[in-house]
Amino acid sequence: MMSSKPSTAKEESFSEFYTEVKEIEKRDSVLTPKQQIDRLLRPGSTYFNLNPFEVLQVEPDSSLDEIKKKYRRLSILVHPDKNMDDSERAQQAFEIINRAWKTLEEEESRKSCLDIYQEAKERTDHMIEEKRKKQRKEGRQAEGIPEENPEKYKHAVYVMTMKLFADMERKRQHLETRNMEERKRKREAEIEQEEQLSMEKEWAKNFEESRQSRVDSWKTFQSGGSKEKKKKKIMGFKPPKPKPESR
Repeated sequence: MMSSKPSTAKEESFSEFYTEVKEIEKRDSVLTPKQQIDRLLRPGSTYFNLNPFEVLQVEPDSSLDEIKKKYRRLSILVHPDKNMDDSERAQQAFEIINRAWKTLEEEESRKSCLDIYQEAKERTDHMIEEKRKKQRKEGRQAEGIPEENPEKYKHAVYVMTMKLFADMERKRQHLETRNMEERKRKREAEIEQEEQLSMEKEWAKNFEESRQSRVDSWKTFQSGGSKEKKKKKIMGFKPPKPKPESR
């Protein structure tokens, strides 16, 4: 009886990967690879994907273990190896998911995201209270506030959260642009100073190298001038020619 060919580690890894993918698709059929890729790359995705909770489809109060599980599920669904017929878009979606996970995995950056979510709730609550005040003032208390409905309240918080993430990104880009321009101005000033120093050094070098030539020229000039003076002096004592006697 022939023994079966032993499976390689690569084959076992692929088998596990394939099994896990099938389990995920079966457990949550609405989150198919194509649907997730389309969701992460939809129009306006740059704006939506600033929120890592939105990218990973988790609630802000989810535990880190829960977030990690969701990240793993999504990363498998959109993995380029799983989507060979759309590998380029799958790679983009995969990178978006990885970026969101790294943001929430790190304690400090996750805290910053939670602070944004908390601020969104506080602003939404303030907005609701202002609407109530306006209704009381106008005698329309019976009309109620749409955001008092739990689903509409959740949506209002969601919209405000997105707005705050977008505001934060704009501030980050503005600061980055300003810092880049400042670094550019500083570098231009350094280059200008370096060029000025280089010119001064070159001038000093040329001045020093031409010193002897100038000295020699001056000596030559002095020597020639003295001979001319002596010659003029000698010629000055030449007696006049005698005039013939007139008869």
